[in-house]
Amino acid sequence: MKTAIIATLVGSAAAFAPAPVARVESSLSYASELDSMAGISNECGGRVFDPLGLSDYVPTDWARRAELSNGRSAMLATVGWFFPKVFGTFDSTDVTTTDPIDAILQADPQWWAQWILICGVFETWKYKQEMQGKSFLGGAEPAVDYLKLWPADAAKQEELKTKELKNARLAMIGIAGLVSNHVLPGSCPVPPGF
Repeated sequence: MKTAIIATLVGSAAAFAPAPVARVESSLSYASELDSMAGISNECGGRVFDPLGLSDYVPTDWARRAELSNGRSAMLATVGWFFPKVFGTFDSTDVTTTDPIDAILQADPQWWAQWILICGVFETWKYKQEMQGKSFLGGAEPAVDYLKLWPADAAKQEELKTKELKNARLAMIGIAGLVSNHVLPGSCPVPPGF
């Protein structure tokens, strides 16, 4: 009788034990272009930062161009976030706040239409410059270099690309933190008032 009870208990306990799972080896195709891209440094363990494996689904050149464009926008957004709080607003009747999110909502729709139009003109000009062999993202003669900062030396060019990329990544993280802290106060270590 005791043997039957023990066998029943052991059998029922085995029902809750995890089933052995066969180890499955899989690997996504690693884009070999990643090894030669700017931005590989010690912050990312000597590899390109791609935790979601997006390089398997989109061209790496396109992804880098998008990263730099968005990073540049994030740099401008970060400056725009702090500028009104430090220097105040322009003399305006429609935007009366230093809160960046509220300022977006207070702006006249006509202003937004003008902004979208100027962005479209700029993007068209960028496209035409790229068709002429110039670049906004490195790798060719810069389309805009008023201060003549683009070095002739290839090693210095790579260093400048890496610096811009790291600043762009930092700005994207920074503006995401500022917006998160605005929506959920205290969610990020941001000084009060920002």
